[in-house]
Amino acid sequence: MKWLNYHHLLYFWTVVREGGIQPAARRLRLTHPTISAQLKQLEASLGEDLFDRSGRSLELTETGRLAYQYADEIFSLGQEFLEVVQNGPNVYRPLRLTVGATGALPKVVVRQLLAPVFGLEQRVRLTCREDEHERLLAMLATHELDVVFSDSPVAASSGIKAFNHVLGESGITFFAAPELKKKLRGPFPSCLRSAPFLAPLPNTTLGRALTHWFEELDARPETVAEIQDSALIKALGHEGIGVFCLPTVVEDEVTKQYRVRVLGRTKDIRERFYAISPERRLRNPAVVAICAAARSTMSEDEDVAQRL
Repeated sequence: MKWLNYHHLLYFWTVVREGGIQPAARRLRLTHPTISAQLKQLEASLGEDLFDRSGRSLELTETGRLAYQYADEIFSLGQEFLEVVQNGPNVYRPLRLTVGATGALPKVVVRQLLAPVFGLEQRVRLTCREDEHERLLAMLATHELDVVFSDSPVAASSGIKAFNHVLGESGITFFAAPELKKKLRGPFPSCLRSAPFLAPLPNTTLGRALTHWFEELDARPETVAEIQDSALIKALGHEGIGVFCLPTVVEDEVTKQYRVRVLGRTKDIRERFYAISPERRLRNPAVVAICAAARSTMSEDEDVAQRL
């Protein structure tokens, strides 16, 4: 059996957490050359590069990201083990929950989904990762994630054994900064014609739906940016760079937090929210709580909360 050198793994984990070899060396009280040598030995034993060293900074490779995820879990469990030993065998162990959220899913929606976790009687140790839909599904298939939150279901043709659980659906609200709203002419949705627009990526579910909707209304805005990160869209929208849209279920929070105004709403475009799990029947108490709360607060129609 091939054994993993956990000292080398610890050095690697510390380098990633500290943001470089030099700060890791100070943390571990070792020299820079010592840590560099240990990292090279770890890569040699794995037969894979963990860092892309083409630039000045160390960027994780695909294998490096995977190694860091496992290392983080290993050393977190080690810390938990020490707490159990020090505080006695009856110490209350937290429930572990690792979730993935697609970048296209608004952060406000993700926050609402995760809120019930922090109200459970049992303490939960939450890990949340953001990535592209397909990459998260691959991580779900290898049991690196307990559940994936997405605005798109897993396709039957994907080859991944996973199940879609519909959490709710919502119409779309269009927002603009106060000064930008004053410049727009006409009622909604005709006011969108030629308006500067912060668009989601065209290959997303929402992006495709918006394209068809604008064509049907003959009210196509002028796209000034195509952005995946919903947080960046809201930040630019707050600055008045362009009109943007988000699910109506988060309308109140968006207007208060970003001080923008509502231009109008439509139910012709519907965003659905999914919890994708490797099991047909949900068992993790935290995931069950998330789904139950979402179906009671995010559904505008009683039928949308039915499992696919």
